[in-house]
Amino acid sequence: MTRTVWVKADDAVGDWDDRRARITAALEAGADWVLVDEDDVERVRELGDINVAAFRTDGDVTLVDDIDDAESDDEPPTQADAIIVGKEGEGDATIDLPEDFSGSADLSTLRRDGDFERGAYVRILSKEYEHFAETAAEEADHTIVVGEDWTIIPLENLIARIGEETDLVAGVTSAEEAKTAFETLEIGSDAVLLDSDDPDEIRKTVEVRDEAARESLDLEYAEVLDVERAGSADRVCVDTGNLLEHDEGMLVGSMSRGLVFVHAETAESPYVASRPFRVNAGAVHAYIRTPDGGTKYLAGLQSGDEVQVVDTDGNTREAIVGRVKIEQRPMFRVALETESGDRVETLLQNAETIKVAAKEGRKAVTDLEAGDEIMLYYEDTARHFGEAVDESIIEK
Repeated sequence: MTRTVWVKADDAVGDWDDRRARITAALEAGADWVLVDEDDVERVRELGDINVAAFRTDGDVTLVDDIDDAESDDEPPTQADAIIVGKEGEGDATIDLPEDFSGSADLSTLRRDGDFERGAYVRILSKEYEHFAETAAEEADHTIVVGEDWTIIPLENLIARIGEETDLVAGVTSAEEAKTAFETLEIGSDAVLLDSDDPDEIRKTVEVRDEAARESLDLEYAEVLDVERAGSADRVCVDTGNLLEHDEGMLVGSMSRGLVFVHAETAESPYVASRPFRVNAGAVHAYIRTPDGGTKYLAGLQSGDEVQVVDTDGNTREAIVGRVKIEQRPMFRVALETESGDRVETLLQNAETIKVAAKEGRKAVTDLEAGDEIMLYYEDTARHFGEAVDESIIEK
């Protein structure tokens, strides 16, 4: 499941300066959406690139997909990515809920024809409003639910009942509440709508989103069977746009089922300065693991791609490739035997600055010997164009 973070920035949070501060913080933190009033959509577009949802109240909101249909002599259209109904309506209790939901003005608006995204905004004030949110979810692409006193039970009910009909967006006021929303019933909400002026809270909520989407890998140790000089090959350094920590690296290998943990060059050396953005990953043919759980060839990486960074505990995150540096260098062939008895190999540059995670700690590849145990990620599966497939493939 892909989680998203929305930031509330309508007129309820203050004047334009207050709203702009929230929107700017959302842009800088990497939030996915901002929720604003329709009059502010064009202003948001001027601030940066982010998905914009607009509350629909008295006027109409023109969606991005409808811009080409606008008359040239009309006023410039408001370019929203989604319209949200419920503010100053039944959703926020400005108008009483009808006894029969078939007479709902908010639901009628949601049911209008149109090839664009729609959303419902509902304050959960009682069981009636829970039922109203469930009904709205049948028509809405996004269903935003906000509790008065943040509690888990209404969210649990909605997660259980709504299913995959809509993106369920839970209203929260902190990163801690966002974490709970993403974990409720082990399924969690699809998104959160954060109502906070604190830029740090916005940033922390985005971090919670990223953590919820990341894998945790079971790493194991494999015994070194052989280390031998293998001549020269085209070696790839992956330079990222991110600083890596001392216990982080990347998973690379000649065989996709067994990827060796290679440390980032964070350690100082008598020969070169540390380069904490770099992993000297191996030869061009080797696989490297990506954040979606797939693999790419090192030769295929280019600036702007994402690669998976992993630490020695198996925690993962993503990093952006800033540069791929390919040069001919002398190599070692490292052969390993996994815990299951499988044999895997990889090519690593013959240099003391390239380090792997051995059982006794960080170790230079030039110091490896038969009998050492080094860390790798093993999965008994084949790959086709980087995707795991259920077929027999022999790699040797």
